[in-house]
Amino acid sequence: MSNNKDQVKGRADEAQGKVKEVVGKIVGNKELEVKGNIQKNVGAVRASVGDAKADIAKVIKTP
Repeated sequence: MSNNKDQVKGRADEAQGKVKEVVGKIVGNKELEVKGNIQKNVGAVRASVGDAKADIAKVIKTP
């Protein structure tokens, strides 16, 4: 299965969001923590959309 843009971008956003969330928690910056959490979750959804697209493409290619 090849990666598509949604999978790659989603997983990158998910990782960046997790880093922001943890840093926000460590330094006591609630705003950064919340923004990181949102970015992480949006990235996870985008990666899931990419996974679904890849699964659909795989089914369509299979005779």
